[in-house]
Amino acid sequence: MKKLILATFTVFAGFAFMNAQEIADNAIGLRLGDSDGFGAEISYQRALKDNNRLEANLGWRSGKDYDGFKLTGLYQWVWELEGNFNWYAGAGGGFGSYDFDEDDETFFFVAGDIGIEYRFDIPLLLSLDFRPELGFGDFRDDVDFDIALGIRYLF
Repeated sequence: MKKLILATFTVFAGFAFMNAQEIADNAIGLRLGDSDGFGAEISYQRALKDNNRLEANLGWRSGKDYDGFKLTGLYQWVWELEGNFNWYAGAGGGFGSYDFDEDDETFFFVAGDIGIEYRFDIPLLLSLDFRPELGFGDFRDDVDFDIALGIRYLF
């Protein structure tokens, strides 16, 4: 337990000494992944401070026997790695609903997020992130690991 506390303290102390990267005021695009992330999600990011932002994602899926949506909200911290490369971490949650052959199920989840991103000289941002999600509900009552590629236009 002492090692866990020491490791946690070391990580957060390291955050204090990293340089913050100026981030775009707004970014909109797609987050392409899976593992109950519903494949493609519409993604919007809004800067709050120099190195903090909110991210909202809406994913939906439709098939022969089902329809569903998932809405995710995350608060993120962004740090510069080198040049236009950044890394970020965040936490949040969301909810969703699935309709299976007249059986409607709603679920809630909490999520973490960690990833890297590259900001081009043109208004384009590419990212790769890992989002573990802990679900609560009949449809999602376990842990899912969502890995996705993000492509966003900056404005």
